[in-house]
Amino acid sequence: MLPLQKFANCYRLVDVANKSEICNLKSAIGLPLLLLLFFTSAYSQSVWSPDNRDGTYKNPIIYADYSDPDVVRVGDDFYLTASSFNSAPGLPILHSRDLVNWRIIGHALQYQTPVSVFAKPQHGNGVWAPAIRYHDNYFYIFYPDPDYGIYMTKTRNPAGPWSAPLLIKSAKGWIDPCPFWDDDGNAYLVHAFANSRAGIKSVIHIAKMSPDGTKILDDDRLVFDGHANHPTIEGPKLHKRNGYYYIFAPGGGVPTGWQTVLRSKNVYGPYEDKIVMDQGQTQVNGPHQGAWVELKNGDSWFIHFQDRGPYGRIVHLQPMKWINDWPVIGIDKDGDGKGEPVDTNKLPDVGRRYPAEVPQTTDEFSSRQLGLQWQWQANPQGAWSNLLARPGWLRLNSVPLPYEAVNLWSVPSLLTQKLPAQTFTVTTRVDATNLLANEAAGLVMMGMDYSYIAIVRTEDGFRLERTECKDAPKGTEETNDSGVALKTAVLFMRITIGEDAMCKFSYSSDGRNFSEIGEPFKAREGRWIGAKVGLFVASFTQAKERGFADFDYFRFKTLAAADKRR
Repeated sequence: MLPLQKFANCYRLVDVANKSEICNLKSAIGLPLLLLLFFTSAYSQSVWSPDNRDGTYKNPIIYADYSDPDVVRVGDDFYLTASSFNSAPGLPILHSRDLVNWRIIGHALQYQTPVSVFAKPQHGNGVWAPAIRYHDNYFYIFYPDPDYGIYMTKTRNPAGPWSAPLLIKSAKGWIDPCPFWDDDGNAYLVHAFANSRAGIKSVIHIAKMSPDGTKILDDDRLVFDGHANHPTIEGPKLHKRNGYYYIFAPGGGVPTGWQTVLRSKNVYGPYEDKIVMDQGQTQVNGPHQGAWVELKNGDSWFIHFQDRGPYGRIVHLQPMKWINDWPVIGIDKDGDGKGEPVDTNKLPDVGRRYPAEVPQTTDEFSSRQLGLQWQWQANPQGAWSNLLARPGWLRLNSVPLPYEAVNLWSVPSLLTQKLPAQTFTVTTRVDATNLLANEAAGLVMMGMDYSYIAIVRTEDGFRLERTECKDAPKGTEETNDSGVALKTAVLFMRITIGEDAMCKFSYSSDGRNFSEIGEPFKAREGRWIGAKVGLFVASFTQAKERGFADFDYFRFKTLAAADKRR
């Protein structure tokens, strides 16, 4: 089965190699069946599939970098948001009907604020751990910027648009906010601190908040000090159950920590504490902060992340039970009240089975808008991209490198997306004919170390170059690994990601026979994020005239077993 595209209200099967029309099946088999075949096929081509299609799932449920995930249930629907740091658009919104199968439906932030500050890449800054809640017929997201304070945005439609971010508390170092509306009408905000900004950490504070979430009403109060047993305690989420106030808060740090839960009969404490999940005998390091979700039938589940280095902070789903008014997350093999993560489990009982879905990856560029999986390295400008100039292609206009840029770390116009699995290939077809001299169009694996393959136009013609940069945040310069002269500026480019994030770059003139260029490259994470893969078109001069390059598609595929062994 081949990808389905929509052209002028007519649905056709399209050949993946050259987009040639094969047949119009809408009238032959009917649109509903055609759509069913398409979505089944599209899922089978996914590079990671958590739904085993036998009533069980496997972890991670999202093999991609959705750091600090938080989830809210509204009726039969679940909505997830996560940290987005400096990327724009930010605060992704994902939707699911069963907590396992997720799709991106929008972003709460189209631009990072302050807009002028985030016009330049601010790696590691921006949107840290958010909380999403539903109250009084509104969806709310409270998120921290550790340099500015606590913001709130809200909407009636989680797909957007969301309200402009409102700075409800100007504070340096306040992080990980979570709102809570109590039964008596009072509202509160729980939060932690970033030591890098506030000079303190491992403590949790609560402040009283206006019921509409627009302001903090008093000085925040210390409710828990984790220095003795839970260093670096953070990410608090405040709940109430059976007369107890609960704060879910991970301790011990991202790579090696555990999940702590605090409880008290009073919102301000004192709180008693208990570790309810740690790594145990599993390979799931962390396991770190996330969300308690209660189903309609009363079952409890917990979503959290695991730090996988270049793959980012991937998302896991754990069963959760309440025993003696304490949660037990995962599987408790020895009955001590502390669980460990599961590899596989039965699907959550939401009353029915839903179609398999995964967050979007491949983009055929057949829409008027970029796929929701794409993010820029800073607030974008409209002139950077165009999907109308050449229908079915993405046009990226050449953007001069900033004056201070010595490598791509400082370039705002990188268009990237998250790595979606441990092993896969990503392939694009680029037409760089309209580049001007000293411009390049490339496919990049971006992180604190990065590498790319690019068509470069020189005074003498076109070249294909393989480039690397080590320790990009330190201002190191790029080095050219290798290069070849080209007879054509239309080329297929590919990155093959194998075990342990080892990347091989290759190219082809026909899309079938690929030749490797340069040595293997190990992907490296960014600042608080995983590595990202994407596209760029850049000018190495400040010339007023600028060219462009067109990209036919951006396709992810699974690796064959033979490819993994190489």
